Amino acid sequence: MRVKRGFAAHRRHKKYLAMAKGFRGGRSRLYRTAREAVERSLQNAFVGRKHRKRDFRSLWILRINAAARLSGLSYSRFMFGLKRAGITLNRKVLADLAVFRKDDFARIVALAKGALA
Repeated sequence: MRVKRGFAAHRRHKKYLAMAKGFRGGRSRLYRTAREAVERSLQNAFVGRKHRKRDFRSLWILRINAAARLSGLSYSRFMFGLKRAGITLNRKVLADLAVFRKDDFARIVALAKGALA
């Protein structure tokens, strides 16, 4: 007795077309085009999750650098001073302090300056 694959194929097609919901034109209506678009979008999503970490780190460094320079230190000298002073705050927290708690950040910069002297 032969096996007809209609049900499995329909289910697979439906899955891809559901994932392509919101795509424009044939990319949301035609199975082959939708599958190509969905597979590419999943690859881009994977890569994008790696890029997000990279982008946030550069944003934090930018903010820390700008705030440290207001107090007369470059980013690299500031980070070196923190290490010397034994302060182990990560870049995310430092950037948050630099933006929202400027007075606290200025105190940390003063500690880093003291450790450099």
